[in-house]
Amino acid sequence: MKTLKWVILSLALVTVATTWYSCKDEEIATCDDGIMNGDETGIDCGGTCAPCPTCNDGIQNGDEEGVDCGGPDCPACYVALQDTRWQSSGANVAPLLVALFQTDSIYAEFGGDFTYKVEQFDALGAKTELTGTYSQAASSVTGIWTIVLNQTTPTAITAEGIFQITGNEMKYEIVQTNPPAGTPPTPEAGFGSTNAGALGTINVQTYVKL
Repeated sequence: MKTLKWVILSLALVTVATTWYSCKDEEIATCDDGIMNGDETGIDCGGTCAPCPTCNDGIQNGDEEGVDCGGPDCPACYVALQDTRWQSSGANVAPLLVALFQTDSIYAEFGGDFTYKVEQFDALGAKTELTGTYSQAASSVTGIWTIVLNQTTPTAITAEGIFQITGNEMKYEIVQTNPPAGTPPTPEAGFGSTNAGALGTINVQTYVKL
């Protein structure tokens, strides 16, 4: 009988020890252990942890390169003219536009989908609306981009040129190339290089970001 009691006691101690070591070795889920566990819906996020980053939460987080954009999961971030609105008036209007069209002010909107709309007002308040699509590319000259506009209304034309955004201000110089009306400026020659510089800076427009 005494031997049986010792056997039972030994088995009980083994069971307790096994349970203690099992609990000790078991991983405890935390919100900073670098793995998805517990009630997490992502790695160290969701459930009782902080919400997982999404592409529409209004903040830059996760692998994003900007607010809700960039990285492997979100749409590419807008660059340069994409999703911007601009205004030009008074002395900022290119003198060439004033001379040719009596332009008083211009409002330009460039969509993230590469469409654009320009509202141009003359001195009497009459409005001309220009719409179409555009493409842009960074040039080899730091800060200067090239742009091609394919206008669809009110008439179909193509214009080419350059622009440079500094803070909330933009320098912008384009010329109609189809049907041809001049030679577009180049990043290498800089602003004022329309028609190989023959016009000076009278075709350079200054815009302020809205």
